[in-house]
Amino acid sequence: MRSETLTELLALATDIAIEAGNLLVARLNDVRTGVSSKSTATDMVSEVDRESEALIVRRILQARPHDGVLGEEGASRDGTSGVRWVIDPLDGTTNYLYGIPAFAVAIGVEADDEVVAGVVHDAVRRETFRASRGGGAFRNAQAIRVSGQPLLAHALIGTGFGYDAEKRRRQGQRLVSVVPQIRDIRRAGSAALDLCSVACGRLDGYYEEGLQRWDYSAASLIVSEAGGNFLREEDSMVFAAGPALFGQLHALVRSA
Repeated sequence: MRSETLTELLALATDIAIEAGNLLVARLNDVRTGVSSKSTATDMVSEVDRESEALIVRRILQARPHDGVLGEEGASRDGTSGVRWVIDPLDGTTNYLYGIPAFAVAIGVEADDEVVAGVVHDAVRRETFRASRGGGAFRNAQAIRVSGQPLLAHALIGTGFGYDAEKRRRQGQRLVSVVPQIRDIRRAGSAALDLCSVACGRLDGYYEEGLQRWDYSAASLIVSEAGGNFLREEDSMVFAAGPALFGQLHALVRSA
C-alpha cells in the first residue's frame, strides 16, 4: 500500500476516533440510561456504545464507501476495496459506566488481513495513540517506544479478566503464580489502553485471555511500531512486551 494512502487512512481514523471520543465525554453524565448486557450479566453495553459505533461507521462510509467494517456492537459489512475497519467504539465500557476515566475509542484499519493503521483515542486524557505500518508510533505528536526492561522481576505487567465466572476463576489462579515473579500487576479495564501503555513504556508487558479482534487490532500495530512484540495465539491469549522481556513473560504465563 502506498505511503500516501496510509497517511490518508491514518488521518481519517484519527479524526473519526477523536469525534467519537468527544461524543463519549459529552454523554458521560447520561451513562446510567439504556444499559443492557451481552455475553453475561456482567458484560455490559450502553446506548452510548451503539451511538459511538454508528457515528464511526457513518463517517467511514461517507469517506470510503467501498470499505468493509467490523464493529464490536454488531456493525458488519463486506467491502470491495480490500480495506476493512475494525472498530471498538468504547473500550472500557464498565469503567465508563462507573465514571472511571479509563476508556477509549479504538479503530484499526486492515488491508488483506494485515493491520496497516491504528488509532486509540483516550478522550479524557486527550491522548491519541496512533501508528501506520512502517511509520512509527506516536502519542499525540511525540514518538513512543516500549520499555527496555529486561528483568521479569522488575517488570510492571498489565492484565485483564473475562466476564464468564469460570474464566475468571482460571485467570485468578494464573495470577497467583504470576504476581510473585514480577514487580507488580495493573488492571486498568481497557485492553486497548493497556496495550498502548506497553507501547509508551507505562507498562513493561501485558497479557490477557479472550480478547476479540476489535480489542487489539489498532493497539497491536501501535505496540509493534513502538518496537515491541505482540502475539495473539490460537486459544485467544494475547501477549505484548518489549523484545528483552517478551519471551520471559510468555513462558511465565504459559507455565502458570
